[in-house]
Amino acid sequence: MNLALAPETLARWQFGITTVYHFLFVPLTISLAALTAGLQTAWVRTHKKKYLRATKFWGKLFLINIAMGVVTGIVQEFQFGMNWSDYSRFVGDIFGAPLAFEALIAFFFESTFIGLWIFGWDKLPQKIHLACIWMVALGTTLSAYFILAANSWMQHPVGYRIDEERGRAELTDFWLVLTQDTAVTQFFHTITAAFLVGGAFMVGISAFHLARRKHIPVMRSSLRVGLVTLTVAGLLTAVSGDLLGKVMFKQQPMKMAAAEALWDGEAPAPFSVFAYGDVDAGHNKVAIEIPGLLSFLANDDFDSYVPGINDVNKAEQEKFGPGDYRPNIPVAYWGFRWMIGFGMTSFGIGLLGLWLTRRRFLLPPVLRTGEEEVPRLVLFRTKELSPRLTGWYWRIALWTTAFPLIASSWGWIFTEMGRQPWVVYGVLRTSDAVSPGVSQAEVITSMTVFTLLYAVLAVIEVKLLATYVKAGPPELTEADLDPPTRIGGHDHDADRPMAFSY
Repeated sequence: MNLALAPETLARWQFGITTVYHFLFVPLTISLAALTAGLQTAWVRTHKKKYLRATKFWGKLFLINIAMGVVTGIVQEFQFGMNWSDYSRFVGDIFGAPLAFEALIAFFFESTFIGLWIFGWDKLPQKIHLACIWMVALGTTLSAYFILAANSWMQHPVGYRIDEERGRAELTDFWLVLTQDTAVTQFFHTITAAFLVGGAFMVGISAFHLARRKHIPVMRSSLRVGLVTLTVAGLLTAVSGDLLGKVMFKQQPMKMAAAEALWDGEAPAPFSVFAYGDVDAGHNKVAIEIPGLLSFLANDDFDSYVPGINDVNKAEQEKFGPGDYRPNIPVAYWGFRWMIGFGMTSFGIGLLGLWLTRRRFLLPPVLRTGEEEVPRLVLFRTKELSPRLTGWYWRIALWTTAFPLIASSWGWIFTEMGRQPWVVYGVLRTSDAVSPGVSQAEVITSMTVFTLLYAVLAVIEVKLLATYVKAGPPELTEADLDPPTRIGGHDHDADRPMAFSY
């Protein structure tokens, strides 16, 4: 049978397609829940209408996103029984425990408070209603932790024993599974990356409206929140990524050697900027490197030894038997770079935008109607700066929306592909985890159906988001405003008229 069409390969493709698609919703759900809660907190504290409009606007986008995330996430668990039954049988006692907690949180905890938040606007006291969205934000974060703990066990199995008679792994220490350093550092990195996604999403959409001079008070505040989130999250993502990298160097040296295309161990080991090589021969033909930096990233020592791909492959052959224990080197190498590149580009754009707004330089592009120039609306009290720079920023800010999503997707591709040929590192090979009774035709059929279904869902998602993004924040009615803000006809948020410059 053609290896490219073998059930194992097709099952991996199906799982990869559905997982990457599902994960597009996960970081946005986590971050938007918390950002929406923060905006509603600002509304409750200040009673400024712009914060209430912002809460309703970003909250609606959050609800669309979480609905799609739930739909696509359900498919993930079905696949364990469909295409990966041997995996489920072998690790079900361990892997099922954190998944059960995640299901309880997601489908009972989160869904209850989401329902209260949606339908409780004019029925619950303000602070109780606010507490509901904060509980949703807490629930999404806890849900992510249990999923990541399960995945971390696949990366670094702990707290278990092998029952030789039954031929399966059994849980011995659930607390260790939840608290091992792999789970903690991976959670830290994933959550900070999630807020990088949410900050970029908020910046891009705010820039879209501000460049068209729409919904100025709401989008000006949203832009600032997004820029701060993008900048802080970008910095923390770099820190958490460094911590996770050090853990991976110790636990999965093959993955990290592949990420740097380091074929033979070196002391000091260089960090690869660009490399092109011969995988079969096991060496690089072209390499641009920074001396000693990889040693520092791995061990906080510029002179330390870092094992290479060939060294680790030989060691694993001696430990686990004959075979090729190398992952797909080009995917690991370039996936690692796409993750860092798109992630840090997002951070840089956020930092620049924060500086421009703090220095009150940022202006929208001049709107032209025919040959007449419309007066420039001042979004921030401005100083003179090149219109080319500020005009460029509005355009790139919109594209920034996608950059962290691309980084997150490549980060997970690197994480999972870099572990191959293991589905549970050092314990269970991927080839031994696939369902033995599933035929090539069955996997092709299910993969085709799921891919087409997800394509349809993608169209629906994009259309829904585009519709509500273009519509902008809703106008408020009397029912939306809390009575204390209307005592004596006084409005605590008299959104001041914007200044014009000619």
